[in-house]
Amino acid sequence: MNQDIRNLEPNRLWNNFSDLNAVPRGSKKEERVIAFMVAFGKKLGLETIVDTIENVIIKKPATPGMENRKTIVLQSHLDMVHQKNSDTDFDFDKEGIKMIIDSDWVKADGTTLGADNGLGVAAIMSILESKDIPHPAIEALFTIDEETGMTGAMGLQAGYLDGEILLNLDTEEDDEIDIGCAGGIDVTATKNYEEEDLNGNCKAFHISVTGLKGGHSGMDIHRGFGNANKIMNRILMATEKLIQISEIKGGSLRNAIPRESFATVITSTKNAAKLIAKTQEITQTIKNDFSEIENNLEFSIEPFDCPNKVMNREVQSQLLAAIKNAHNGVYKMSEEMDDLVEASNNVAKVTVNNGTIQIDCLTRSSVDESKMEVANLLRSAFEKEEFKVEFSGSYPGWQPNANSPILSVMEKLYENIFNKKPDVVACHAGLECGILGTNYPDMDMISFGPTIKGAHSPDERANIKSTQKFWKYLLEILKNIPVKA
Repeated sequence: MNQDIRNLEPNRLWNNFSDLNAVPRGSKKEERVIAFMVAFGKKLGLETIVDTIENVIIKKPATPGMENRKTIVLQSHLDMVHQKNSDTDFDFDKEGIKMIIDSDWVKADGTTLGADNGLGVAAIMSILESKDIPHPAIEALFTIDEETGMTGAMGLQAGYLDGEILLNLDTEEDDEIDIGCAGGIDVTATKNYEEEDLNGNCKAFHISVTGLKGGHSGMDIHRGFGNANKIMNRILMATEKLIQISEIKGGSLRNAIPRESFATVITSTKNAAKLIAKTQEITQTIKNDFSEIENNLEFSIEPFDCPNKVMNREVQSQLLAAIKNAHNGVYKMSEEMDDLVEASNNVAKVTVNNGTIQIDCLTRSSVDESKMEVANLLRSAFEKEEFKVEFSGSYPGWQPNANSPILSVMEKLYENIFNKKPDVVACHAGLECGILGTNYPDMDMISFGPTIKGAHSPDERANIKSTQKFWKYLLEILKNIPVKA
């Protein structure tokens, strides 16, 4: 089916996207895609640089007649989120993404698609290799590790770029021009505990929560999607007096709303039927609670091999209370911009096994003060239950500049081309613009992109007509970059 993708228009963009998607490129595992991009730049005979943190920069001179325009930085990130359905047999480290066309959309077969931010990367590649697209001098910046820490943007030093304008191609609604974004901080709670031996008079069960929508923990956090970790915790709290926990594995990435959670618990032989009945009762209640938004939500409780050890009841009570009291979802809406989430938290991962507990959260906010307010609320909830709490990976938001010169150009172009005004917005996702601005404070920055739905989940899909619209708009922007002062 990948050949069908290559036949789509704009042809050169979809071909570059297909080539890119053949290369495994998970966050913190970008060695192959870095080599791919370096080879691409050198094959074109363009100046190609790998900086100290392994971002790739490819520079292309202006086309004839455009030499007097401002140099622009075209920027996208190389890594992608790895998520797959539990019944999908796929190895992200070894296989290229298997793409299919579904009506007006391109999607993947049971995995994330990588349109975030692969379509941006492919668009930049298409411009770099073109011989017929008018453009000013270009500095193409391909950053690494955007999805799990933004370490590429954080590590980019001053002096590599001369551009006056940066176009970040990493937003997901084609009628929006983004001029601001949230910052974030990782909150990690851990606890070690002594496991208890079983007396042999027990039955074990494997409980699963599956079928949730998941999605981007910034862009989708306001949609009310179910969080598998919170839902599993409701089940375990409802049955707490009947069980002891052996293992929990919920969620996989900090920046993805968790879609699945699995727990192994034990109960006494005499309470086995009661546990099944109680679990079925609470899961039906939860299904009713989410009936309007999570129509594929599924639960199961199945007999399982008895483990050798379990968590003691005191620690179990602390664990369940900590997850219950940890804020999840929208914390505060912006007072400055309509319909913008200011602060939120995602209880992203819960891992319990072999005497250790780890709870991973990603807190976001466009305002540093409220970011730390949420982080400290989480700290209090976890420390109350005797967890160790660490903050890490803090990065700044991107403050909107409504007087941006390139914004004015892009608004007028959009209205002229599409006969309507674009939505000028800030988003709750973590774009790299704010971070890049710390070392390039005078750079005028804008973010935009094609329509992508379900990012960070196996439902990720890119709209074909929107990608054509995005490409047309991008080419017009390149023609209309202002002249140098």
